[in-house]
Amino acid sequence: MTDPTAVRRPRPRRDEELEVTVESLAYGGAGVGRSDGFVVFVRGAVPGDRVRARVGKSKRSYAEATVVELLEASPDRIEPEIPHGGAPWQVLPYERQLEEKQKQVVEAFERLGGFDGPPIEPIVPAVEQLRYRNKVEYSFGEDESGRLVLGSHRAGRWDVIDELTTDVLASDRVDEVRNAIAEWCREQGVPAYDRRDGSGVLRNLVVREGRRTGEIQARLVTRRPEIAVEELAATVPADSFLVTNIEGLGETTSGGTTTKVKGDKKLFEELEVAGTKLRFGISPEAFFQTNTEMAERIYSTAVDLAGLSGRERVFDLYCGIGTIGIALSLEAREVVGVEIVEEAVVDAIANAELNGIDNARFYAGDIRTAMRPLIEEEGSADVVVVDPPRAGLSQKVVRRVLEVGAPTVVYVSCNPTTLAPNARQFVEAGYELATVQPIDMFPQTPHIESVALLRKPA
Repeated sequence: MTDPTAVRRPRPRRDEELEVTVESLAYGGAGVGRSDGFVVFVRGAVPGDRVRARVGKSKRSYAEATVVELLEASPDRIEPEIPHGGAPWQVLPYERQLEEKQKQVVEAFERLGGFDGPPIEPIVPAVEQLRYRNKVEYSFGEDESGRLVLGSHRAGRWDVIDELTTDVLASDRVDEVRNAIAEWCREQGVPAYDRRDGSGVLRNLVVREGRRTGEIQARLVTRRPEIAVEELAATVPADSFLVTNIEGLGETTSGGTTTKVKGDKKLFEELEVAGTKLRFGISPEAFFQTNTEMAERIYSTAVDLAGLSGRERVFDLYCGIGTIGIALSLEAREVVGVEIVEEAVVDAIANAELNGIDNARFYAGDIRTAMRPLIEEEGSADVVVVDPPRAGLSQKVVRRVLEVGAPTVVYVSCNPTTLAPNARQFVEAGYELATVQPIDMFPQTPHIESVALLRKPA
């Protein structure tokens, strides 16, 4: 029973500094602690830390804050190899990172999915703990002296860029490309884009690397193209160089006009899935899993869970450039893929041809409206594979997938907090949750990938 004489701590104000002892980690990586009983999510803190934190947002039942000073370090805390805004979990030993991710998947299914004792397998560790990314995006900015810098956003800040000369998440070759571009732009006096007033030129740099092919591509994102891009391209140690011009104030690196300055517009990468080597061409704005080695494990897991015998029709929803669908086509009778991004569908069709696949077809369309016409044209499916964005499947899309009536659904997820409630919707419609396989795609970060198998009871 609540003590009526107890005094509740007033809600903290924005910019107020609190002393917080962190007890656990929330999904997304923030530390969770209390200040006089008030729940505080602290960015940059880990369990066991006692910190002074500055409040950013203050709600009725919790506050969000950022570490100002580490008063007492957790016994688990270690020194990061190189500080990096995109690798906040470097301060945790890798085995502890895996434990936290496993725990968060279990909690998501229990708390958000309402599953009692969900069938979750032990997480698959990453092949490489550092320098594993095949795609990185950097932002241009200025330091306190006005010097141009190229690096990552400081945690919780859209307006502060921390310079990177060595990136613990990318290869030495990516470091070489990034540093060469930054140095040339400094020498030429090209200014960074200022999001506040729309002035300046340089917005972002996107570097992609074929981990298996050795190809490397640099794409410079600018507000306008009035720079000597041919001269810049000649100084960059990359196989291809592209420039994307985007007008406006947004932060996205897509949506503009991309011009090839040198090399090919596509980058090629190879994957070995279920024992077969496949080759994929990737357009500049197309999605491709950013950890090549672990993408092979995710797709192999999806193929294994699909349990194909060669007689099945498979619907591959959110098919992207055809990576999963082409892998499935090796063991299915036929695969039909659907993707809303037309450029990705063009890539998928080309990739099927590139790999000699003649039993996979790909269509451009919105899953919400394309499913019924697809069923009318193609018939039902034996297996449905979904690989949705972080937001998961909307209720309407779940209904459309259920209308297919497939006995087996394989769900590839980058967010357990949306996977779990989606899984509950399928279970309520008559499926059983057979297994969930967490996979660590992104070491040193709180992000978690999972592959779930849902099937109708025999």
